[in-house]
Amino acid sequence: MEEKQGVAQKSAVDPALLAILCCPDTKQSVVLADEQLLHQLNSGIEKGEIQNKAGQQVKEKLDAGLIREDRKVLYPIRDQIPIMLIDEGILLDA
Repeated sequence: MEEKQGVAQKSAVDPALLAILCCPDTKQSVVLADEQLLHQLNSGIEKGEIQNKAGQQVKEKLDAGLIREDRKVLYPIRDQIPIMLIDEGILLDA
């Protein structure tokens, strides 16, 4: 259980940073993705089924992610850094 808490803490985004982040495309607010969605996406990544908006296969598992307010796009978080690039977004309705 302690290991899981360490992973969650490692992938957490500073609340002050989260408050000012928004989707670079639509300017909608973003929130942290829940564990269930991350698990589903990571399963798809392992199977080679997940692509980003640029059409490239996502090969790195997600530590965490930020979901756009309309819940259509997730931006990955890697090494505690949100990757807020339009092409890096993962379409959730695909």
